[in-house]
Amino acid sequence: MQGMMMHTPLSIIEVLKFAAEVHPSAGLVSVRTEGDIHRTSYPETFGRAAQLAHALAALGINNGDRVATLAWNGYRHFELYFGIAGIGAVCHTINPRLSAEQLIYITHHAADRLLFLDLTFVPIIEALADKLPQDMRYVVMTDRTHMPNTTLDLLCYEDLLAPHPTQYDWPELPEETACILCYTSGTTGNPKGALYSHRSTVLHALSVTLSIDMSLKEGARILPVVPLFHVNAWGLPFAAPLKGASLVFPGAALDGASLFSLMENEQVSSAWGVPTVWLGLQAEIAKQGRKPSALNGMIVGGSSAPKSMIENFEKLGVTVCHAWGMTEMSPVGTHGILSSEMKQLPFDEQIDIKVKHGRRVFGVDMKIVNEAGDRLPQDGEAVGELYVSGNTIIQGYFNNETATVDAFDRDGWFGTGDIASIDTDGFLTIQDRAKDLIKSGGEWISSIDLENVIMGHAEVANCAVISVPHPTWDERPLLVVVPAGDIRPDKAEFDRLLLEHVAKWQLPDAVEFIDALPMTATGKVSKMTLRKQFSGYVLPDMV
Repeated sequence: MQGMMMHTPLSIIEVLKFAAEVHPSAGLVSVRTEGDIHRTSYPETFGRAAQLAHALAALGINNGDRVATLAWNGYRHFELYFGIAGIGAVCHTINPRLSAEQLIYITHHAADRLLFLDLTFVPIIEALADKLPQDMRYVVMTDRTHMPNTTLDLLCYEDLLAPHPTQYDWPELPEETACILCYTSGTTGNPKGALYSHRSTVLHALSVTLSIDMSLKEGARILPVVPLFHVNAWGLPFAAPLKGASLVFPGAALDGASLFSLMENEQVSSAWGVPTVWLGLQAEIAKQGRKPSALNGMIVGGSSAPKSMIENFEKLGVTVCHAWGMTEMSPVGTHGILSSEMKQLPFDEQIDIKVKHGRRVFGVDMKIVNEAGDRLPQDGEAVGELYVSGNTIIQGYFNNETATVDAFDRDGWFGTGDIASIDTDGFLTIQDRAKDLIKSGGEWISSIDLENVIMGHAEVANCAVISVPHPTWDERPLLVVVPAGDIRPDKAEFDRLLLEHVAKWQLPDAVEFIDALPMTATGKVSKMTLRKQFSGYVLPDMV
């Protein structure tokens, strides 16, 4: 027997419509590429999304067409999410930090019809234009006054919107209609596309607002340092309007000093981003001798957050939520908000829980399995490969059957490539990426465990642990350190620190100092690049 309820298809344009009607005083603050600060409300944004929808239709964009963006976090980029998807087209966000080869590949693979780009990226497109889809047109996200001098045939964003009305007869689309296309980065081979639907995106937004209630509140002012081009800024463009929270977009300036100043001036209450960004902010806080006055919450994801970083922010009165997810998961899979009982524990015990990667959000199921694919217990002891299932997780890669076949187990669960444990409270701990584990003498060493300890050293700005070949032990760990100043601690000093936490056989065999760690396009340490950099490295005991 079926229920007797109306069925209204889920649609992301309804998110913005809801915000415009229910939260009219909330909206967007943007640091523009033109150099100024722009402010707008959700009602104004809804009207401009309608103008954009008219403009797209006038340019011949139809249901299912892919429309690409190459832009920083800002109000125009936000408008594109809703205007493109609202008419049934697909918003394809491109990461500008991808290599030229990858950018060329994904524009062709996605068959993009239009590309909207910020002023910053015009030189990139000028250099690649002859290799990009020849029928793709370009729109610069600025006004007529700031249009650049270029040999490219460019359209002006504000000119496109100006003649159109601020109302649009939005179509009622089937909720399975595709709305956003995001490609993976930092992987071997070509990037792979995750194609989200209106249904999955709205469900993800509802799940995030339900789970991360410490940040997503009516009247909150949230700074998404995580880019809109990186998995929809973790769902914030949809979750924040639902809750009546305002978004403060930082544009291109993501250094610690710029973020501190913006947070202070705009009274930012919560910030979302990867650990490398927060290490820069932490350095600026130390320089200023205080935190931004309104900052009271922080979401950290993308890669494991060092325990020392979490502890330092918590001591400043900033509640840290350690989250985990993937492009293939829309992306949020877990959140690290403590239960009321856990908040009564001593500070050190709370930090030990926060270092873990959180509990699953509603709609995401998780399991860990052994090499045979058999499910392992969630007892905090068993370690296996992590698989996930749910309404916000891909069931295949866009136009890539080979990658799709390899990504799922016999029961249709998606394999994350992470090695993890899950404890009796449901908290996930990522031990390592499967490709980053170090196998020494038949035993596994977690690079994350070693890195988290080393990051607590006062003379370390950043670090990474990678495997190097060894004739006896197969692989051994190499510690690569970016120093915080002129002091270079010796290996014995690092060993003493590590021995408080790990067994002697897990100690790195050598330490190397470099000026900066290579980063992926999404701000994570690129261990693939680092391994190439140290290919052929000879450990001291092999000389």
